[in-house]
Amino acid sequence: MSEAARSIPLTVNGTTVRVAPGTTIAAAVLLAGDATRVSVSGEPRGPLCGMGICFECRVTIDGVPHQRSCQIICSSGIRVMTDEVLKGSGGTGTP
Repeated sequence: MSEAARSIPLTVNGTTVRVAPGTTIAAAVLLAGDATRVSVSGEPRGPLCGMGICFECRVTIDGVPHQRSCQIICSSGIRVMTDEVLKGSGGTGTP
């Protein structure tokens, strides 16, 4: 079986990313080269605790905001938007 057949496609900030089964959305966002959030001062933020307590990994998944990406496993076709794009301060997609 080819690598593409074993991978899961999803969209992060408008860019298609392929990940292995069992990968968290937080890992997919990092693989896409994006931050999960932007701090009040404009600094990029990313997952800290990896267990859903710190809320640094919050993203919008399929239009639902404030999802903890470190706790959600990727599924085919899911659409992820980060604060980086939603606040219009960069990223690879459109706000």
